[in-house]
Amino acid sequence: MELINLRPFIPSGEDYHLAQSFFEDLGFEKLYSDEGLSIFRMAKQEFFLQNFHNEEFQGNYMVELLVADLDGWWTHIQKSLLAKYPIKVKEPTLYPWGKREIHLIDPSGVCWHISETK
Repeated sequence: MELINLRPFIPSGEDYHLAQSFFEDLGFEKLYSDEGLSIFRMAKQEFFLQNFHNEEFQGNYMVELLVADLDGWWTHIQKSLLAKYPIKVKEPTLYPWGKREIHLIDPSGVCWHISETK
C-alpha cells in the first residue's frame, strides 16, 4: 500500500489575492501559484489555497497550525497583521484540552488554532 501525503485545502473566500497576501505575511512560503490555486508551506506544514467562496463552509472550517513560539506569533500577529487584514483574533489562552492556543479567523472566515509544538 502506498502512502499519500494529502495537503489540507483552505478556501480563499471572496478575495483570492488578499488571502494569498495574508498567508505570505503570516509566514508561509508560496511554492506554487496559478490562477485559482496556490500551495503554501511553513516547515513541514503545507496546504492548498483554492479560489473558493462559500460562507457556510468557511465558517465551519478549522485548521491547526503548530508553532515553536506561541508568544512570538502573538507579537507578530499584533504588530503585522491586525491593522492590515480583516481578521478576528483571540489572545493566547490555555484551553481545557491542555493546549495553549491563539484562535484566529482569517480574511476568508476560516478558523485557525495556532498552538505550540510542546
